[in-house]
Amino acid sequence: MSKKITIIGGGIIGLSTAYFLQKEGHEVTIIEKSDITSGASFVNAGYITPSHIIPLASPGMIAKGIKMMFNSASPFYMKPRWDMEFFKWSWYFHKSSTKEKVARAIPVIKDINIISRELFEDIKNSGDLGDFQLERKGLLMLYKTKEAYLHEKEVANKASFLGLEVKELDQKQLARLEPEVAIDAQGAIHYECDGHTTPTQFMPKMLDYLKNVGVDVRLNEEVTDMKVKSNRVHEVITSKGTYTPEEVIIAAGSWSGNVSKKLNLNIPLQGGKGYSINVARPTGITIPAILMESKMAVTPMNGFTRFAGTMEFSGLNDLVRNERVMAIANGVKKYYPTVDINANEIANVKTGLRPVSPDGLPYIGRSSKLSNLTLATGHAMMGWSLGPATGKLVAEIIDDKKTSMEIDAFSPDRRF
Repeated sequence: MSKKITIIGGGIIGLSTAYFLQKEGHEVTIIEKSDITSGASFVNAGYITPSHIIPLASPGMIAKGIKMMFNSASPFYMKPRWDMEFFKWSWYFHKSSTKEKVARAIPVIKDINIISRELFEDIKNSGDLGDFQLERKGLLMLYKTKEAYLHEKEVANKASFLGLEVKELDQKQLARLEPEVAIDAQGAIHYECDGHTTPTQFMPKMLDYLKNVGVDVRLNEEVTDMKVKSNRVHEVITSKGTYTPEEVIIAAGSWSGNVSKKLNLNIPLQGGKGYSINVARPTGITIPAILMESKMAVTPMNGFTRFAGTMEFSGLNDLVRNERVMAIANGVKKYYPTVDINANEIANVKTGLRPVSPDGLPYIGRSSKLSNLTLATGHAMMGWSLGPATGKLVAEIIDDKKTSMEIDAFSPDRRF
């Protein structure tokens, strides 16, 4: 039965959710406060990463954050500030960063990533979006030190145990795999299971497709209030009008917590800022890589190479910290000595805010407090990778179908 559905948020999660809902015949409206041309869904590394099985909330991360707090150029930066919500989130993050909780999260993260990787393929094969970059060259974890190698080797062993394709490469094997660029690293762990895309290509194509099939996309329109009646969201009030949907989905990324407050819901969430620099010149780089010690991502995209990184918790803003930008540029040189990022490329740096839950797992599921509300947010650094899977799961939830995987771990009502 067709339902009138309002999705709040037009990032990769919101668009993917609209994609699968319209396939089921629903009447879908997307409300987005921007024009869908920027933000985390456009500036991310474009990874499809079954290999990313370890959640951000893992043992030692809070200690690292405190250690790095007074170094604004560090890869993981928490700006010192008086913010009770951030204090609570940090405490929940700390409580979630145990070996036991990470062990429970690993197979769940792997499963949803595999589903999403297959759905990216399905979308490509459907022809709905026309042609777009979707490659399966894997992901290189480049390391310079024995410490980094041993750390990643432990992750690789877990990934291999779960059935993911992993190889170890020495310097000679690495040079054969990437013959067009000099790499200064001791070796790499190659997650052959991973893929990549170009977000700035995929997002406009998905948006055009949705508009063409009748999805009502409302741009530059912000949700200002929501009214509840009989334990349901009755009205969604925006800066431009009022909507009376049968189902409401909050997929507003880092702003999902603020939107949820309009319904008196407390969804612990913080925006983790990332930066990216595009180099539209030949770099010789053909395989995505993470520069382990520099905590940076490198992706050969359609027409350019993207260098991205950092996790900065400093509130919901788009302020650029130059020291963080330079840390990315300098990090590139350490691993790719022949690759130079020039001043103009640095000046065109882009930022995006990733919605981070305290345990690093997304919120996907119905709210127990409002019968027609579903949450789809909190994906941290895996938002791009998990877009299609989240959209598919939400469509199954709305239609009361058996979900493609068990989703209890993603419950919006879970306790930390």
